Amino acid sequence: MTELPGLITDLAIILGAAALITLIFKKLRQPLVLGYILAGALVGPNFKLLPTVTDTSGVHVWAEIGVIFLLFSLGLEFSFKKLVKVGAASSATALFEVVAMLLLGYLTGKMMGWSQIDSIFLGGILSISSTTIIIRALGELGVKKQKFAGLVFGVLVVEDLVAVLLLVLLSTLAVSQQFASTELMLSLVKLGFFLILWFLAGIFLIPTFLRKTQKLMDNETMLIVSLTLCFFMVTVAVKIGFSAALGAFVMGSVLAETTSAEKIERLISSVKELFGAIFFVSVGMLIDPNMLKDYALPIVIISFVTVFGKIISTSTGALISRQPLKHAIKAGMSLSQIGEFSFIIATLGLTLKVTSDFLYPVAVAVSAITTFTTPYLIRLSDPFIRILEKILPSKWINEHSTIGTIKPRGESGLSRVFGMYATVVCINSIIIIAIMFLSTTFLFPFLTAKVDNYILSVVLTSLITITMMAPFLWALAIKKIVPSSSYSFWLQLKYRVQLVIAGEVIRVALAVFFLYTLFSRLFLTHAALFGVMAISIILILAASKHLKTLYTLMEQRFVTNLNAREVETGKPLNERLPWNIHIEKFEIPAESAFAGKTLTQLALRKKFKINIVMIERGEIKIPMPGKDERLFPGDNISAISTAEHLEHFGKTLEGTVIEPQPNKHSEMLLQKFTVNNDSPLIGKTIHESGIRQKTLGLILGIERNNTHILNPDSSARFLTDDVVWVVREEISNN
Repeated sequence: MTELPGLITDLAIILGAAALITLIFKKLRQPLVLGYILAGALVGPNFKLLPTVTDTSGVHVWAEIGVIFLLFSLGLEFSFKKLVKVGAASSATALFEVVAMLLLGYLTGKMMGWSQIDSIFLGGILSISSTTIIIRALGELGVKKQKFAGLVFGVLVVEDLVAVLLLVLLSTLAVSQQFASTELMLSLVKLGFFLILWFLAGIFLIPTFLRKTQKLMDNETMLIVSLTLCFFMVTVAVKIGFSAALGAFVMGSVLAETTSAEKIERLISSVKELFGAIFFVSVGMLIDPNMLKDYALPIVIISFVTVFGKIISTSTGALISRQPLKHAIKAGMSLSQIGEFSFIIATLGLTLKVTSDFLYPVAVAVSAITTFTTPYLIRLSDPFIRILEKILPSKWINEHSTIGTIKPRGESGLSRVFGMYATVVCINSIIIIAIMFLSTTFLFPFLTAKVDNYILSVVLTSLITITMMAPFLWALAIKKIVPSSSYSFWLQLKYRVQLVIAGEVIRVALAVFFLYTLFSRLFLTHAALFGVMAISIILILAASKHLKTLYTLMEQRFVTNLNAREVETGKPLNERLPWNIHIEKFEIPAESAFAGKTLTQLALRKKFKINIVMIERGEIKIPMPGKDERLFPGDNISAISTAEHLEHFGKTLEGTVIEPQPNKHSEMLLQKFTVNNDSPLIGKTIHESGIRQKTLGLILGIERNNTHILNPDSSARFLTDDVVWVVREEISNN
């Protein structure tokens, strides 16, 4: 009889325990992530009453795959465009929080009598929150689509990037016992270089590939292709020196810009849940009851410092970045734990043999404790905010800012021009450097090995490389960056024309420098070097017109791929909406004057310019309620309109505004259609068309002759070429 591999037996034990415990937690209405950790503790090596996992190393590999899937899924939900929108606030909040926790962790370790190196590593352990735990907690609590979650996700991504630099810094410190600022700066430049390169290459290639193969992509093929891309980027990231989680997130963010993003996210959902569960079970397996007893006091102290330190530092950082108090508090209470990166930092100390043996188990215990507290802190954020609303001045509570942004003070003409120069120079330089690296590292050695004649291999390498670099060298050195009107604007601002000339000279000099760097590695004599450079420059100038056409085509393809997802129809309402409209949920207070009245009597569309798209009454959901539907105390109503109109309605309602929550069983979709010449709708009013009855939807707006008609009256008539936006409910099959 064939013996069953131990890893399969361990998987049966893990999933069996996870299934049993999570069923109990579902019955008790507790977060599932807590159940997974408890299940891990029960089947771990430190608990002998139940069958125990034997191959822990294999489980840890599966757990690492779980982290990859969780970060890949996060990237699909949180694209690079969203990163740009929340980048300023997220960066400011994350950097403030990381620096504060580094200092707080170091001081805590010194106060407990730990060595300096242990205290420094403790600061690093406490500075990075757990992406996987927060994603799972926000998802299970149904708040992942709330506005503050965008800030939280942005902070997590910035923290992951900071964690890479932190690992370099701690490694350098452990070896040399001093900070190496040069190495840290090089790591920062390297990280920025590869992030930009991955994004540019990914957006240019992957959406085009998916679009060309769309007819061949059934569900099975799409799943295989998307996972291949994910693990390819993970491999590349690890080979270069970054984390696997960062590679998975980058590929998810690239795929998020494609029209297949929702389909890919749906296909990998089950795989992500499976490996994600294994990850959290593996965290629970590391809990040692004896360790909890021996280091109980330090664990309690550090857990206290972690929770309250992160709440205060994150909230303060968010307020500094001009976020509303409500969002700042919720972000702080969501990020008050440590997780996977903290384990990596603790492991680094053990591997380098510079930290004490107790640091790793303490980190695991603190992670487990703070993981348990995270869902409850997120739930308590709303009651805590209501308490603050009674204590703090109303000005502090009611001050709003656009989520994820720091309000600019305005740009000068000079800064705009420098921004255009920096963009062109940075993007094209990165692409040129990447081509040069691939050519000299892989192409040249390959041709040298395959071609007997060394000179021929040099010539072939030069021709191939300069052909690939030519469009980007043209853009770097010759492309017109600033229109003539902007030059005039410079002169009006009394900036010397020498600045423009200096910018052009720098561009040309940089292009020549790249050519020199490339050919100096291929040619042995200076005569050959400068001769080839001269020939290359002449050819680029002669082919300038063709290179311009080629570069323009590549630029257009990149922009088209970048915006492809935004132009498709049938997008969920929680995605980007036209005219900057939003969906928010409001609760009808018990003593509200709105209670007991029908929608016709309230005339919300006329008075507040909002549309009610859902009424939730306990377990009952009423999508697209009719005009005779009444509102009752405790009803949750989902309204859609602009932020200003929703804010005005919320103040009038005199109730507490609840953040938008995803519907577990249905989803509101936004679709559009164009009224063609032969359409039966031409000349009919909205009421006569019967669209509401036929589609169970609501006409949200009409685009006509480059104008937007929001909430059109039922007597409005359809005209040829009208673009009509309809909001309706999509019922899930689950």
